[in-house]
Order: sequence, then C-alpha cells, then structure tokens
Amino acid sequence: MDFLTIERETKVEIVEKKSRFIAHLFPVEDIESAENLIRDVKKKYYDARHNCTAYRILEDGQIIDRYNDDGEPSGTAGAPMLSILQKNELVNVLVIVTRYFGGVLLGTGGLVRAYSDSLGKAIEHSHLIQKCQGIEMMTQIAYNQWDGFQYYCRKNKILLTNVEYSEWISCKIELEDDKKEKLLEDFEAKKVILKDLKEINKKYILKSI
Repeated sequence: MDFLTIERETKVEIVEKKSRFIAHLFPVEDIESAENLIRDVKKKYYDARHNCTAYRILEDGQIIDRYNDDGEPSGTAGAPMLSILQKNELVNVLVIVTRYFGGVLLGTGGLVRAYSDSLGKAIEHSHLIQKCQGIEMMTQIAYNQWDGFQYYCRKNKILLTNVEYSEWISCKIELEDDKKEKLLEDFEAKKVILKDLKEINKKYILKSI
C-alpha cells in the first residue's frame, strides 16, 4: 500500500480573537510513538487550556483513525482535524493543536475554523512525500568498491542509510520490494561487489519517482 505522509515535523501558529493556536504536525510510525508525542507536547504546554489531537496510522494493513477534543466542545477540534487529514489522504501523521485561551469565546463555528485553519496552515508548510512497502537490508563494501556501489544505488533508486566507516564500509539500504530480486541477482553474479548482503526487515520507505 502506497500512502502520502510528511517528511518532518512542522510547527505553525495562528491567533484568533486573542486565543493562540499552536499546531504541531508530526510524522509517526505507530500508535505508541504518537501517544508518546502527545504526552510530551502536553507536558511542554502544561499551562495551555487545550491540547487537541488527531492522527491516522497504518498498522497491519489497516488505517487507524483517532482524535481527542481535550475539553473543547465535542466535534469542534479533533474531529474536524481528522477530517482534514482524511481529505488530504495523509497517513502516519499526528497533529496536536495547543490552545491558549485569550478571554474571548469563539463559539462552535469559530473553534472549528480555528483548529481547521491551524492544521491547514501546517500542511501548507509541510513537505509531503509518498511511501511504499519496501525492504531494509545491510551490507559491507570494500573502500575501493564504494564509489561504484553509490553509483549503482543511484541508478537503481536504492537509498543508502546509516553509513559507518571501519575496516569495511558498513551501511543499510532501503529498496522497493520489486527491486530486491535484481539486487540479489547482481550480487550473486558479482555485478555489484559486496562483502555480504542480508535482509533486516520490511518497512515503509520513500517511494522513488
């Protein structure tokens, strides 16, 4: 399953009738990490009136949608933010909007607009990326083969990560499922020279374009 998400955390702020709305949009991999971030943000903004949340997370092939109004009138914060995430087809994202009350009541319509506008602005300032099911592998390369392997990875749209330099160059690589067979064939045929090559796990990776 391919999906659209964000590359990195985004933070924006708007003011509506003296109330401050601080929106954080996070990329997340699972429910546990989302809930940990919610706790962290609530701790950081402990003096705020509300920390409203919504997230969409892909687990076991199913998208899990959750939201929380955190004391705001039902349906004025979490639900409209979740709806925006759904309409933008964003997955593995968490939004937390912190509100510092400014002394002026906004009414239900005003609250919906303020929380929606906060998230909308955060999405506008985010770098959206597409992810797909892929594989993470580990390998070691001799120094005199390193330039050639980097070229091979660029040519075949394989992402190099976690590069470490010791007696050998060790690194992890991420590739889409359909590129694994070719890499293994080239490894066996010594078209790409590696000391070893092993699969670590399946994961969602940046989709090559």
